Amino acid sequence: MLQIHCLESQTKEINNIFSRFAIGPLKKGQGITIGNALRRVLLSDLEGLSFSGVRIANINHEFSVVPNIKEDVIDILLNIKQIILKGSITESVCCRLLYTGPGIITAKEIALPTEIEFVEPNQYIATVTATSTIEMEFLIKKGEGYSLKQSNDLPKGFLAIDAIYMPVKKANFFIETSEDNILSNAETLILEISTNGSIKPIDALNYASDILQNIFDSLRILDLPKKITSFPIENLVPKTNNLNAEFDNILIEELELSVRAYNCLKRANINSLGELLKYSQKDLLGFKNFGQKSADEVCFRLKAKFGKSLN
Repeated sequence: MLQIHCLESQTKEINNIFSRFAIGPLKKGQGITIGNALRRVLLSDLEGLSFSGVRIANINHEFSVVPNIKEDVIDILLNIKQIILKGSITESVCCRLLYTGPGIITAKEIALPTEIEFVEPNQYIATVTATSTIEMEFLIKKGEGYSLKQSNDLPKGFLAIDAIYMPVKKANFFIETSEDNILSNAETLILEISTNGSIKPIDALNYASDILQNIFDSLRILDLPKKITSFPIENLVPKTNNLNAEFDNILIEELELSVRAYNCLKRANINSLGELLKYSQKDLLGFKNFGQKSADEVCFRLKAKFGKSLN
C-alpha cells in the first residue's frame, strides 16, 4: 500500500510555502510516470483567483498618465498583477478601491468581498504624491494556469491584466531507491512543491490527485461492445512530418525561465516546446519586449534540459 510522508515543510515567505513529500513504495518505473503526471497537473490544472481587469477613473488606456501618481498606468497594472488572492468564488466579482492621498496605496486598500482575502495585504500598488482621490474598480475571476489579457471579455472602461491563476509556483520530482527490504526493486517518488501562499502544498497535492483520479475513472469501460470492428494498424497511427512532435505536450513551464522571458513567450502564444522549436533565435528577437538576454536564456535552458537547439 502506498504511503505519503511529508519530509519537510517551511514557509520561506508569506507568498512562498515549500514542502517535500516521499511517496512509495512504487514498482520500478512507476515513480517517473506518477511524478510526471502530478507535476503537469500541479502546474497547469489547479484553480486559483486573479485580477483580470481594472478600471481607473478618468483613464482610457494603459499608456495614460494618472495625475498625482508616481507610477504610470503600465507600472500600476504590473503591481496589481503581483497581488495574490485566495478564497472561493463561483463567478466573476467586482471590488473597489477609493484612496485619498498623499500616501502609499497597498492591496489592503481594496475592499474585497468576504469570500476572498489577500495573501500579502501590504503588496505595493502605487504612490499618491499630492492631495487627491484615486478611484479604481477591479474584476476578479477564477481560472487555471496563465491567461493573457483579453479586453473583449471585460466591461467597458476596464484595462486588461495578464492573469496568473496557478497557485503552484514550482513543482519538481526525482526518484530514489526504496529502503523497503521486502521489495528490493522498489523505488520512492520524492515530490517538491512550492505554492504562492494561496494554498498549502499538501492541499495542492490532494487537488492534483483528485483531478488525476477523475480522469482515470472516466477511462473505465463498464460495458464492452458486443462487436468490435477492426481497422488496419496504419489507420490508427497519425501521420506527421513534425520531427519535434514528442515535444508538443511539454509545456514551456518545464524550462523554468525568468518571469520576463516566460511572459514574452506566452504573449507570442508559445505554450509548448514543440511550438517553441518552430522558431529560430532570430525569430525570438522579433517578439515584443524580447531582448538578446531573454533569447540567450531560452536557448541555454532548452539545450541544458532537453538537448535541443533553435535553428
